Amino acid sequence: MSSTDTIFALSSGAPPAAIAIIRISGPAAFKVVHGLAGRTPKPRRASLATLRAPDSGETLDQALVLLFPGPDSATGEDLAELHIHGGRAVVRAVEKAIAQFPDVRAAEAGEFTRRAFANGRLDLNEAEGLADLLSAETEWQRKSATLMFGGSFSVAIEAWRQEVLQLSALTEAELDFSDESDVDTQHNRSISDSCAEIQREIERILSNPAAEKLKDGLRVVLGGPPNCGKSTLLNALVERDAAIVSDIAGTTRDMIEVPIGIDGIAFVFTDTAGIRDHTDDVIERMGIDRSQAAMQGADIILWLGPEGTGPNHPQIIEVAAKSDSPDGLKKSGAAIQVSAVSGFGMADLKTAIADIAKKLLPPPDQFSVNQRQRTLLADCADALGACQATDDWLIVAECLRQARLALDALTGRAHTEELLDNVFGKFCVGK
Repeated sequence: MSSTDTIFALSSGAPPAAIAIIRISGPAAFKVVHGLAGRTPKPRRASLATLRAPDSGETLDQALVLLFPGPDSATGEDLAELHIHGGRAVVRAVEKAIAQFPDVRAAEAGEFTRRAFANGRLDLNEAEGLADLLSAETEWQRKSATLMFGGSFSVAIEAWRQEVLQLSALTEAELDFSDESDVDTQHNRSISDSCAEIQREIERILSNPAAEKLKDGLRVVLGGPPNCGKSTLLNALVERDAAIVSDIAGTTRDMIEVPIGIDGIAFVFTDTAGIRDHTDDVIERMGIDRSQAAMQGADIILWLGPEGTGPNHPQIIEVAAKSDSPDGLKKSGAAIQVSAVSGFGMADLKTAIADIAKKLLPPPDQFSVNQRQRTLLADCADALGACQATDDWLIVAECLRQARLALDALTGRAHTEELLDNVFGKFCVGK
């Protein structure tokens, strides 16, 4: 793979479709268009053209052609788009014709976005935000990804970076011109105060829930003794028969996980084996052990057992799951009364779950950071904290350098090929 190659790929949905968009990016992009259309249309203006095979002159399709000269393009280099008819045969024929041009090849996964990063059209955080935006399935995921892709986080990082650079310059001046026995304590306090302010801003971001909660979904575990209605309630919540329902105690032996969106928030609901103290069934005992482990790792627990007997968990919702049945477990008015059969109380239960979730997730008007970003932010905060703990200018200079390196790694100014492969490998081929 060479960054000097011209690449192409289908960037719209898989055919058949009404329209298919093939993107071509690289130094030969406009030559490819001229070879297919017999002319080079004016940039940034849709032009109707007949595409012909370069070897035989056979008509392939009529297309709308758009040219975007670099560096003011999505990839930062010459970019062309062919808007063709979206039949499978048409797409295959046009792709085959493009591949006949020298130094032109099919793009790899994420290669268009990687070139945009390499050419300064977006930084690493914006690229990750774009990947999250493309995979977003809920409204909260979309809003968070839009903020990251839009550069909100990168703007904050750049402001910190510029301030750290100024502090580093001030520190270097002290090292060059100050007498070692007469350190300017006023400058020292100024640097320390500035480091403390940036550190507080970073720690405020780190105090927010991680992006993985938003992306992967909050884990809601249904717990309780056998035959308390967990599987029936799960089916009602996800509105399909995801779990087997039976009057036989111990029917559910293993965990059943079902993803679902409620009020624009992603959840993973987990039905568990009924918990009881004694069982001679080895398989059921294994299921009970897994149930207890699942509840320990849950974000929210729906407890269907006797009131007050559930696990010690900060987010537990007491549910009376068979409120319309004479055999149902009775609970106080503090519990949510539901009937999975009639649907009574189900809306109230979903509202209660969503209300708790909104407290556990980053607000929709704020960006959330992933594990890579959290680690580097923590490194930066630690370095800034170390700056405040010393009067030695050499140590201050080194700590500021470490803080700057962490900020550069956040945006991709400092990076490894392995990291870039991991980030851009998440994209589809046409992106």
